[in-house]
Amino acid sequence: MKNHSDVFEKCHEFHEAEEARKGGWYPFFRPIEANHGSRVVIEGREMIMAGSNNYLGLAFDERVREAAIHAVEQYGSSCSGSRFMNGSLALHEELEQKLATFVGKESALVFTTGYQSNLGAISALLGADDHVVTDKLDHASIMDGVFLARGMQKNITMHRFRHNDLADLRKVLERIPESAGILIIVDGVFSMEGDIALLPEIRKIADDYGARVYLDEAHAIGVLGKSGRGTVEHFEGVAQPDLTMCTFSKALASIGGFIAGEERVIDYIRHHARPLIFSASMPPATIGATLKSIEIIQQEPERVQRLQHIARFMLDGFKALGFNTGTAETPIVPLHIGDNQKTFLFWKALFERGVYVNPVIAPAVPPNGAMIRTSYMAVHTDEELETILRISGEEGKKLGIIQS
Repeated sequence: MKNHSDVFEKCHEFHEAEEARKGGWYPFFRPIEANHGSRVVIEGREMIMAGSNNYLGLAFDERVREAAIHAVEQYGSSCSGSRFMNGSLALHEELEQKLATFVGKESALVFTTGYQSNLGAISALLGADDHVVTDKLDHASIMDGVFLARGMQKNITMHRFRHNDLADLRKVLERIPESAGILIIVDGVFSMEGDIALLPEIRKIADDYGARVYLDEAHAIGVLGKSGRGTVEHFEGVAQPDLTMCTFSKALASIGGFIAGEERVIDYIRHHARPLIFSASMPPATIGATLKSIEIIQQEPERVQRLQHIARFMLDGFKALGFNTGTAETPIVPLHIGDNQKTFLFWKALFERGVYVNPVIAPAVPPNGAMIRTSYMAVHTDEELETILRISGEEGKKLGIIQS
């Protein structure tokens, strides 16, 4: 009888989380007991939420909740099947039409999660001998879409260029054979850094090399542009991606995602994306909530403008206190610390004083790039924002993160 090693052995050797729990500084999986928009209840205490991607505050909006309830009343709680079979509702098609119009594309296709949208679209698009070029700070779901494609087609070549470095992007493209198909994939807003892709320049470079551009708008739609239509609107429409992807779990107050572009391309993805074909479709409640969120964004652009005002206020406030916010220019405001232990201690100090933020360490960021990720909503009050700044400043000085 062969004596194989135990596949569970690694699980029993993993002690970091257990040690953090015992030490009282484990920050993850904290259950939220109640949600009141800009405030939440955790462990029986009300706290200011400064770590949510609910950018426009719509996840707690009464109109969005009512739309979700109405969809359940009409269609039930689940589609109980994939889009290919019994899982396509009239609601799915209504949402796809509205999304395509919203981002200025011919057609759109919705997936059950934003993660699946990237996984499905990217793995469907990349074929034999294609080259894919990604920003080094692209979201993990983009990279996993590439990994799935490479697992299915071994002869796909992946390249990564330095973050927002146009010269490095050109160097990468210069090395790719002229006969190869090229897909450049970038985030519109980078989820940890809070900065914006240089879309007009990327579009021009892509055209110089005959490449296609895939833009992930997860943190841009509802956030950038005068009316919240994202990176394209932020740059006043001077450049368009070939494909636009976005999730519903941020500004659109639901869960799911979509890919939009030329009709023939979207139809190809529809028939080749394994995460779409082999997964149950978006349930009615999430579709109803997403449809209502899009409607509210179109009717109330002042929400987007309030969010952008808050972003400037918090960036200026943290910089004035001496925090390193890197290249941030959106409602995602990172406080760069570097050291993991100091990052967790800072998180714990804020948590104990009623401010909820997110500590981020590798592999979500590069090694020695630990940070506190703060993010803001249009429904935050001025008083709440000033409280966050005051407490952050006081605790940052105690830990030597900023100067006294």
